[in-house]
Amino acid sequence: MRKSNDMKRRNFHAVLAGAALLLMTTLTLAGNFTYPATRKSDQVDDYHGTKVADPYRWLEDDRSAETAQWVKAENAVTFSYLDRIPFRHQIFSRLEQLQNYPRYSVPARRGPWIFFRKNDGLQNQAVLYVQQGLNGTPRVLLDPNTFSSDGTTRLLAFSPSKDGRYLAYSTSAGGSDWEDAHVVAVATGRVLPDTIHWIKISELAWRGDGFFYSRYPEPRPGQELLSKNENHTIWYHRLGDPQSADHLVYEDKAHPQRFNTLATSEDEHYAILQVSDRGLGKDGNSLYYRDLTKPGDGFHPIVDTITDDRYEFIDNDGPRFLVHTNWKAPNERILSFDSTNPSDPWTEIVPERRQRLEAASTAGGHLFASYLQDVATHVYAFDLQGKAENEITLPGPGIAGGFYGDRNDKTVFYSFTSLSHPSTIYSYDIPSKKSEIWHAPEVKGYNPGNYETKEVFYPSKDGTRIPMFLLYRKGLKLDGSNPTLLYGYGGFDIVNSPTFDPLRLALVEQGFVYASANLRGGGEYGDAWHKAGMRLNKQNVFDDCIAAAEWLIGNKYTNPSKLALRGISNGGLLVGAVINQRPDLFRAAVAQAGVMDMLRFQKFTIGWNWIADYGSSDNPQDFRNLYAYSPIHNVHAGVKYPALLITTADHDDRVVPGHSFKYAATMQAKASPENPVLIRIDTNSGHGPSSTKKELEQIADIWSFIMYNLGVSPRAVS
Repeated sequence: MRKSNDMKRRNFHAVLAGAALLLMTTLTLAGNFTYPATRKSDQVDDYHGTKVADPYRWLEDDRSAETAQWVKAENAVTFSYLDRIPFRHQIFSRLEQLQNYPRYSVPARRGPWIFFRKNDGLQNQAVLYVQQGLNGTPRVLLDPNTFSSDGTTRLLAFSPSKDGRYLAYSTSAGGSDWEDAHVVAVATGRVLPDTIHWIKISELAWRGDGFFYSRYPEPRPGQELLSKNENHTIWYHRLGDPQSADHLVYEDKAHPQRFNTLATSEDEHYAILQVSDRGLGKDGNSLYYRDLTKPGDGFHPIVDTITDDRYEFIDNDGPRFLVHTNWKAPNERILSFDSTNPSDPWTEIVPERRQRLEAASTAGGHLFASYLQDVATHVYAFDLQGKAENEITLPGPGIAGGFYGDRNDKTVFYSFTSLSHPSTIYSYDIPSKKSEIWHAPEVKGYNPGNYETKEVFYPSKDGTRIPMFLLYRKGLKLDGSNPTLLYGYGGFDIVNSPTFDPLRLALVEQGFVYASANLRGGGEYGDAWHKAGMRLNKQNVFDDCIAAAEWLIGNKYTNPSKLALRGISNGGLLVGAVINQRPDLFRAAVAQAGVMDMLRFQKFTIGWNWIADYGSSDNPQDFRNLYAYSPIHNVHAGVKYPALLITTADHDDRVVPGHSFKYAATMQAKASPENPVLIRIDTNSGHGPSSTKKELEQIADIWSFIMYNLGVSPRAVS
């Protein structure tokens, strides 16, 4: 990560300048632009008797000199195209205006301190502030904008010690998923010399004068962003010690692809170990506890086997543990586990409901449970025995999150947002059951009265009722001529929440309809909804997306010449599969950081973790299913695909750039020449943009590409 090729750290102008040599040997296409001539190899793999060609295998090595030259050439083509869009700079300026307002995170309390993040508007990174009590004066505790010269080092997790004296925090450089942990003294702001490397998928869990963390072995030089991550271990770090003196707490050499993470209870009496094994296709986890007041005590099972059932520790009430689970409850429920009664430890605290239990937390001696009803949050308070107390009144239909705190807290914080409602922070007084606004943002130039949001339901191919949210300017005419952007995800039990995004307004204020489809595979309706879109059922996700496009066209919101599709990560896979299957439905498509080679994803970094959702090509049945929709393997020669923009970044070590590189080369070689196939490769960025500036640059290019190809010219905003 820290020894990456110099090319990766150059700005785009240098990248473009260095591409001249390769562009001398390019394939000329229609539309007055050219693609680099990408070398093909004779690589062929045998999957259970089926021969599969992989001519661009060499592009998986994103640190080779040949791949670096290819990247330069591709970026030269892409930015030459984008530079010709006459309103691209206008879009960027409008995005800066829309983004330029203060944004706050949900505050966290510990002892006398309240911690929160704030971005003044266009800061590359949100700043971490601390204040004493509700009425204290905020001061800067950590400013990640000072962590690197280009503002691409991020502040990720932070965890205050129980007494509030110290705060452990992790940072990530250039968008990588690798983290370094550090410690700051809260009262003085002095950063201690403690530094921990090679952290990934980890808690920072305090116990006494140190904390537990999870890490991987140090990768081989040059392979930090590519090699498979295995042998996840848990360590304890005592303040003041070098990392070499840290104590190994847990390892499992027999299962190298398991995630092992450790949390501590608020009273630091117990350590809670969670183990998952998604590499073997299991979607759940096991759970263990250790009594930290007993020196030498081992881990005792709460749940000792890994199946598709999930168990999440919420809090402890003495030796009784509250656990959020989907065991025998597809919509999830809350149980208690009595560690003093091993013969009959389980008691149901909050039963399963018809709505999905999305989150559960405790504060002030109360339990807060958040449910989703047709993708809108409802929050209820219970006592720690599960007795219902009240529903928290929210401002309206939307998404709320937060409601966590310590046992002595009288106030908790939460956020509320919707497609048209900017994220607002509320404080909730537990004794009076009343909420007050703690911070209400003001988005410059935004009047929510000018817009309309609507939730609609449409039938998928098999008749399943799918929800979709729409955002558009009031007075929209249903004449089939409106430019429309359809967004989807559909995977990993993740809810595609209808939340506010100021950057989206740059499209909607230009007459766009924004459509966000809640496809199967997500978590909108509990475990059954997730399973209906995973593994052998993955085609349901693509059918749901196709049906959304057909519904928008059939109901006169748009037509195929005015419809674009966008997805990120698993959503990038969605875009690739859907435009392969129905290229006629869309005029433009944007596939960001997509999982595009479904036969080899498990071979890089933490890709094996996705086997639980996708299956694996190592399994004959899974192979046939994956091969049938894998974006790279289902591009057909001569087909007129939508105008396509692919995005990735040099520090994406989650979905490695090789996916997008190989997909772009395949599409450029096979697609008919009427529409462009471009790949935008960012530098010093990762699975998502590593700074506000990079996010604005990326979104400006995406919006410009979509508008340009849908024939939309921006007009003055009223």
